[in-house]
Parts: sequence; structure tokens; C-alpha cells
Amino acid sequence: MRTPYFMMTLLAALIWLGGMPLIQADDDWRGLHDEVQSGRLVALSEVLDWLEKHYLGEVLEVELEREDGKALYEVEMIGPQGQLVEFEFDAANGELIGIEGVNIDAMQRP
Repeated sequence: MRTPYFMMTLLAALIWLGGMPLIQADDDWRGLHDEVQSGRLVALSEVLDWLEKHYLGEVLEVELEREDGKALYEVEMIGPQGQLVEFEFDAANGELIGIEGVNIDAMQRP
């Protein structure tokens, strides 16, 4: 279940993308919406649903990064023991491609 804190964080990210003015951010998110609608990117909700199914914790931050022409979702979570873990997903297909952090095994759902 997504917490109100998560929703506020996501809203803040939508309004102020890495320091970009709201108007530019709005244009960027329209482009992102078009990419999701056309199937070039998976919806963020699919990635978050997968995380919720496989890992315990609360989402703190979500970013869409573009590295070398490849779109990546980076999701930072805090685990039940206070550990910070970053999950990296290929935004084109939703595949988990990397995890960084400590005590990650303790976050895995049984």
C-alpha cells in the first residue's frame, strides 16, 4: 500500500524535477506520458507494484534517469530495519537491472 508520504514525495518530484521550472517539468511529463501510452516505457505503477509484491519497505524517492539513451527508473526504499536500498529498472521493459544497499535480503518478502 502506498503511503501518503510516498504520494507527497512523488507529487513533489512531478512539480520540481531536479530543479526544473514547473512549465518545463510539465512538458517533460507530457512526453513521458506519451512514451508510456505508446509502449516505449512501462508505467511506473507496474514497477512499484512489482516492488511491493517482492520487497518490504517504503518508497522514499522515484526518479526517471536517462543514461546513454536508455531510460531507467531509480526507486529508493527504506527497509523494515532502516536500511536504504536503491532499485534500478529498465524503464523500457520493467526489468530489475540493479540493486544497491545493505541488508537487502531482509527486505525480501517470503
